[in-house]
Amino acid sequence: MKFKEEVSSILDDIRDMLVSKNEKYGNSALEPIGVFSKLSPEEGLLIRIDDKLKRIKNGSLEKDDEDVVNDLIGYLVLLKIHANREQSFDELDGSHKWQDIKQNQDLIKQMQQELRDEMI
Repeated sequence: MKFKEEVSSILDDIRDMLVSKNEKYGNSALEPIGVFSKLSPEEGLLIRIDDKLKRIKNGSLEKDDEDVVNDLIGYLVLLKIHANREQSFDELDGSHKWQDIKQNQDLIKQMQQELRDEMI
């Protein structure tokens, strides 16, 4: 299988997962009902992304209980959709400064290296 076909296949699976979950749960990630939590869609997505990264760090990739990578990709796609709707990452509701995220890329790289080291 060629690279382009592999990418298309994986992205098709992610799309199907997101559409299926959206049909099942409604648009809860991008339009939360806010009964118990008053987080913005952006903050809610960031928490879910943090949770998935923590599961990966804790060894979830070695278990067959959940496809945590697909879920993580899905939440990143939802975050991208939210950002596109808000025009840009820098113009979101102000509860989270996107410039701070960009400045923390070194921390993300460090976490990635720790994950790689743990898997070896």
